[in-house]
Amino acid sequence: MLTRPEALALEKASPQELEDFSLRAARLRDSHWGKTLTYSRKVFVPLTNMCRDDCGYCTFVQKPGSPNARVMTPDEVMAVVREGERLGCKEVLFSLGEKPELRYPEAREALAALGHDSMIDYLIEMCRRVLDETSLLPHVNAGTLSDEDVARLKPVSVSMGMMLENISRRLLQRGQAHFACPDKVPVQRLRTLERAGRHGVPFTTGILIGIGETWEERVESLEAINAQHRQYGHIQEVIVQNFRAKPGTAMANHPEPDLDDMVRTLVLARLVLDSSISLQAPPNLESRFAAYIGAGINDWGGISPVTIDHINPERAWPQIDSLRQATARCGYGLEERLAIYPRYLKSPEHFLSTPLAARLDHISRDDGLALQQCV
Repeated sequence: MLTRPEALALEKASPQELEDFSLRAARLRDSHWGKTLTYSRKVFVPLTNMCRDDCGYCTFVQKPGSPNARVMTPDEVMAVVREGERLGCKEVLFSLGEKPELRYPEAREALAALGHDSMIDYLIEMCRRVLDETSLLPHVNAGTLSDEDVARLKPVSVSMGMMLENISRRLLQRGQAHFACPDKVPVQRLRTLERAGRHGVPFTTGILIGIGETWEERVESLEAINAQHRQYGHIQEVIVQNFRAKPGTAMANHPEPDLDDMVRTLVLARLVLDSSISLQAPPNLESRFAAYIGAGINDWGGISPVTIDHINPERAWPQIDSLRQATARCGYGLEERLAIYPRYLKSPEHFLSTPLAARLDHISRDDGLALQQCV
């Protein structure tokens, strides 16, 4: 594990020093996760792309009045889910803008037409339908959550997620990435991580690099995640995602982190985080897979044969066969996992409701990975 001075010095480490740190990260990964990388075969359901936040880098969010602003209907949701089931998917990743009904009357009207007052209520209904009508497992990424939200969502989802992104309050200032984003206040996001921990929810989080944060703020963000995990043991994976500039956003001309920056941050994450936390980097955001593996990742995240990456729609998902071949060239196998990591299946009474635990018995192997590998 890195000391704080080592973590800070990694930003400016020489090529030889970076190689030494990378070897440490790779050895740590191998000692805990072995010579197999994982991925989750999923469908991506953007329940709504309206949001009360205005992040400077986001093209996912659409404001009312845009022809693309929408709340998916139940029939639309289930059509995507059933197509995913047909193609062997096991995860439904529900993603949605944060609390649009608190800002926009159009969002409230759309929810009322569906019989709901809030997006969380509608999300719970659709998770139940997935569980009642298909074999897939819901994973929900609904942003900041209250204690009540977490308690209500736990029985209908096997895991939850929310990117911490960064704990810097500077990024809330005018001209910064999180200006006019009430749900990006760091303390609110950290409270969501803590609430998930208290309720025993396997949780995915991560950092977004290149949005104006300093290296020290990256270190502090990873340390904050790790502190939550040490208290509750619930952080199943951390994603390191690189900012991509997109036309039409406030940050369209903002410089992107290069591969060296991404590698340094992955090495930092692997050596700061507890070894039980899976380290993930999205494979559709960087084609040089070997560099990521060399930096200590053990997971490629969710890959869909059905839906695009709605957050980065310009970046196609890699074909699973191609990813397997690229992973094999680095000396590693590739296996399909579920939306909940294997170690949480060893204590289902704490991390899962009884019906969900019983459901997982039928689709998980003895080692906790997906029972049937789809290629």
